[in-house]
Amino acid sequence: MQFRTLGDSGLRISVIGLGTWAIGGGDWKFGWGDQDDSEAIAAIVRAVELGINWIDTAAIYGEGRSEILVAKAMEQIPVASRPLIATKCGRVALGDGEIGKCLRRDSVIRECEASLKRLNTDCIDLYQMHWPEPDEEIEEGWQTLVDLKAQGKVRHIGVSNHSVSQLQRLQAIHPVTSLQPPYSMIAREVEAEILPYCGQQNIGVICYSPMGKGLLTGTFTAARAAA
Repeated sequence: MQFRTLGDSGLRISVIGLGTWAIGGGDWKFGWGDQDDSEAIAAIVRAVELGINWIDTAAIYGEGRSEILVAKAMEQIPVASRPLIATKCGRVALGDGEIGKCLRRDSVIRECEASLKRLNTDCIDLYQMHWPEPDEEIEEGWQTLVDLKAQGKVRHIGVSNHSVSQLQRLQAIHPVTSLQPPYSMIAREVEAEILPYCGQQNIGVICYSPMGKGLLTGTFTAARAAA
């Protein structure tokens, strides 16, 4: 396995990580269908055995289910071999199947505390704002992440799906350790501005959906894609 340093964090992370969107199951708005919890846990354990040293999740994945499964997988991995855990805030389950968007301070703090509990940890390795929405709240949300870092509840802070102009607004408050953009052979928009900017600013880039949500795996038939 190859490793690279993530932005200004000093963290050496494997060039391949494991995302956990799908293991949240199908009982929420953006679910990928039913999942077997034991298979999900086994997949995480096996990924670590093969050299992956970071797991990416989010509070909204399965409305907390993914984080819980990640924590259960950690119980099966020796402490010295446990991977770094990255999770996200800013998408909030409203209780009626709908998903809200909120980066207000009180909401972000509640999300962080809930994630710490579900992940069974006292500090999150990388805490990220999931989306820059609402746009007018990104500075408040980012300052809250800065404060959570100062309190020792998170080690490093980053964002996902932000534009260059939004990154610049956040950088004026505190350096951004990492950005998660979608990037694959069929989604290359970030090459124009975002990747060059991140390179100049030493912002680590963690690409998500590198296989185009499965379209690049070679397993999709026309019928499956249509479904």
